[in-house]
Amino acid sequence: MEPAPITVGLDGSPESLAAALWAADEADRRGLGLRLLHAWVLLAGEPATGLPADKDQNYWAKRIVRAAATAVHERHRDLSVTEDLVAEDPETALLKAAESSTMVVLGSRGLERVESFFLGDISLQVAGRAERPVVLVRAPTGRARPLAGTDEGGVVVGVSLHGPCGGVLEFAFEAAAARDVPLGVVHGCPLPVQAYAPWGVDPDVAGEIGKEASEKLSRAVQPWSERNPSVMMTSTVRLGSPARAVLGAAEEADLLVIGRRRHHPAVAPRLGNVAQACVHHARCPVAVVPHD
Repeated sequence: MEPAPITVGLDGSPESLAAALWAADEADRRGLGLRLLHAWVLLAGEPATGLPADKDQNYWAKRIVRAAATAVHERHRDLSVTEDLVAEDPETALLKAAESSTMVVLGSRGLERVESFFLGDISLQVAGRAERPVVLVRAPTGRARPLAGTDEGGVVVGVSLHGPCGGVLEFAFEAAAARDVPLGVVHGCPLPVQAYAPWGVDPDVAGEIGKEASEKLSRAVQPWSERNPSVMMTSTVRLGSPARAVLGAAEEADLLVIGRRRHHPAVAPRLGNVAQACVHHARCPVAVVPHD
């Protein structure tokens, strides 16, 4: 059986083109195929042969996919690429595609545009519901970052110690191994009220909390480190806000990996507080990995 491809959701935006190029790099390094998917609920049937382009109701949909495929092939000439147009709403199509994909890669606006609040973000909905990892990629900015394909920033994974995290660590170690870069494992540990004194944080209490968290983190990471001896790994516990701890560690990262629980209360958001913060504020691509 052929390995599942990486699927990219396209909408014609700069963010989705950036996602396609990121996914092409990832597919190339992992030896996977790439699926370029554009979903439009009003997609018409295939027109008769010889119909002029300006009469084809699907002209713009086809152009979005073709432009992405051209950009991908300029970068990876021999990569296996499938172009796919689907007559469904984007969220439904992407969630279906995720079931038969290694991962789904989507463009993300983060919090840099006001319209993200008002128009909603399909990327966030898919990341919060898909059964496979979803990677959110922003369009390039003027900020100096490692060139695509160099992976100089390494991989960072944020780990919670309040439940199973094997799937998140597995994805992070695989990503680091595929890139041949170091992996930074980070746990943000909030301080309880008793850690604070009138003059600030009690160093004895903070030290004890940090030591206990470090031991738990080491035990959680050890099996995955032993299975991936080629990956240079460091583990760090940062006291304070978990979101700030992870975002701070990923400031120069090439990829940030975070987890999302599959099972959650019906009234709870599908992405937790830390995941939300990372998706909105991280400067690098963010992989959201579902776990039990």
